[in-house]
Amino acid sequence: MATPVVTKTAWKLQEIVAHASNVSSLVLGKASGRLLATGGDDCRVNLWSINKPNCIMSLTGHTSPVESVRLNTPEELIVAGSQSGSIRVWDLEAAKILRTLMGHKANICSLDFHPYGEFVASGSQDTNIKLWDIRRKGCVFRYRGHSQAVRCLRFSPDGKWLASAADDHTVKLWDLTAGKMMSEFPGHTGPVNVVEFHPNEYLLASGSSDRTIRFWDLEKFQVVSCIEGEPGPVRSVLFNPDGCCLYSGCQDSLRVYGWEPERCFDVVLVNWGKVADLAICNDQLIGVAFSQSSVSSYVVDLTRVTRTGTVAPDPMQDSRPPAQQPPHPSAPLRRIYERPSATGSEPQRVKQNSESERRSPSSEDDRDERESRAEIQNAEDYNEIFQPKNSISRTPPRRSEPFPAPPEDDMATAKEAAKPSPATDVQFPVPKLEVLSRPPVVISTPAPKAESPIIPATRNEPIGLKASDFLPAVKIPQQAELVDEDAMSQIRKGHDTMCVVLTSRHKNLDTVRAVWTTGDIKASATSARTSVDSAVAINDLSVVVDLLNIVNQKASLWKLDLCTTVLPQIEKLLQSKYESYVQTGCTSLKLILQRFLPLITDILAAPPTVGVDISREERLHKCRVCYKQLRSISGLVKSKSGLSGRHGSAFRELHLLMASLD
Repeated sequence: MATPVVTKTAWKLQEIVAHASNVSSLVLGKASGRLLATGGDDCRVNLWSINKPNCIMSLTGHTSPVESVRLNTPEELIVAGSQSGSIRVWDLEAAKILRTLMGHKANICSLDFHPYGEFVASGSQDTNIKLWDIRRKGCVFRYRGHSQAVRCLRFSPDGKWLASAADDHTVKLWDLTAGKMMSEFPGHTGPVNVVEFHPNEYLLASGSSDRTIRFWDLEKFQVVSCIEGEPGPVRSVLFNPDGCCLYSGCQDSLRVYGWEPERCFDVVLVNWGKVADLAICNDQLIGVAFSQSSVSSYVVDLTRVTRTGTVAPDPMQDSRPPAQQPPHPSAPLRRIYERPSATGSEPQRVKQNSESERRSPSSEDDRDERESRAEIQNAEDYNEIFQPKNSISRTPPRRSEPFPAPPEDDMATAKEAAKPSPATDVQFPVPKLEVLSRPPVVISTPAPKAESPIIPATRNEPIGLKASDFLPAVKIPQQAELVDEDAMSQIRKGHDTMCVVLTSRHKNLDTVRAVWTTGDIKASATSARTSVDSAVAINDLSVVVDLLNIVNQKASLWKLDLCTTVLPQIEKLLQSKYESYVQTGCTSLKLILQRFLPLITDILAAPPTVGVDISREERLHKCRVCYKQLRSISGLVKSKSGLSGRHGSAFRELHLLMASLD
């Protein structure tokens, strides 16, 4: 009797070059799990069919990088927002531009389609949320309340509410009918990146850069539970279609959570890096991630994943299809959303501004729409996905098949990966050992790309170092080939140099750590200051970056005297050729501007006091030093705010925060 082939639980499906420049946003179609839309710094929106190498359609019209994209539920419309604040809606079946919506003053950070009515919600770096009527081509309401960029928007399943998440650490719930905020959910200590409604119950999940996921009861408007200890910032979450669990796309892993009580049911290792979006189809979870111009897709077999308190079936012992897992028996049932019926339903009513922001189509809008095009790149794939919806078919539509799972690379690894792990209240169960293969990269958009002056951050290299600098230079063809011994000798020299650099860095970090640990725990801010002073004295930017990455996680460590020490280093980091240095510098500068710039300007503007106040004089001196340094940095930030991509967006946000310095 033949031994059954054991397949992988998670595997890499495909890698494509999606744009001629960097990819800045992407989204999966949630209904099919097979349609992918990408936005790029080349100002295009490209449509792809998962696991196919060629672009289906390319949408043009934006004149600045595309920062956010979203598909509607039937996957017939797509909306894209740009860095300039413009929004465009395309009809994918008709292959044409539908609407151009103008009104935001800064980057579009988030978008969502209303599940029933023809409305689109947009969130921007200008802190405003706008609700647009696609049919009438105008903004019907503006929601104000956030103080920083709005990172995620989601309509409730019944279409009556809108949830928003922002960099101001809050989640807000808006009533569309009343046109006002229903509730604010504080509790996160970092920017909130994502919110997601439970598919059935009055429950909301939010994920933050503070590495927590919080669950909110939408009847009592209070927190249900909080899952802590995520390995990194939470950027992508998705409820199972039946609502039994929540999937979190973490750094290189998929985690499965329950919320009453909070528990981690399962962890599956998936080498997808920073996953950007998730979708479920045919009992498979599809995850997509992007890096520079490439987009990678991954698959997780959910029949092999523990999704409730029950033990997952063992595929080594039973080759039959696993039965559907029942919902958690102890989970209390909340109120269920009342969705409108398919026929005879009234149109969605929303509150409209008293001073209507609607405007009639202008000649400028008409020109924009004439310049927007939908270029069909692959007619066969386009007809297969979009055209059957427009015609009457006498046979049932063909259902997409699950992606075939590749066999395990090693049987011992397969047996270890197939062991079921019972759900416990421990946050980090032993993960499944999944070794992902790396299929060849499919190049679908051959286009020359100029090498960026910024050295990108990668997970496989130390920050602030470029591995190729330590390797022998590539020989030109005319020169004689090196023998193996000579090649190995040159590589060893580079390896020894790299080891010396890393050993020196490790020694410097040990010195800084020793300074920090000698301080009293109660005086952690003072310890941070002395540690930073020590790092600056060492004159090694890599040590400063490592230390700032820690200090940035705890805002309470920041004091005025720390700012005076750090700001000159931030100016150096912002001019670095290493992407990781620039990112750390931007994060630290943003924290300083948010926490201290209002204080600094108030103290400097205050009238002088009578008498001698030593502490006030010291504080005034620190404020003057900080103000002078910030003025020096503001010119640099302004000069870099015209860059495209992620760096340009970060510098534009800093430029807005520094507007009061001009």
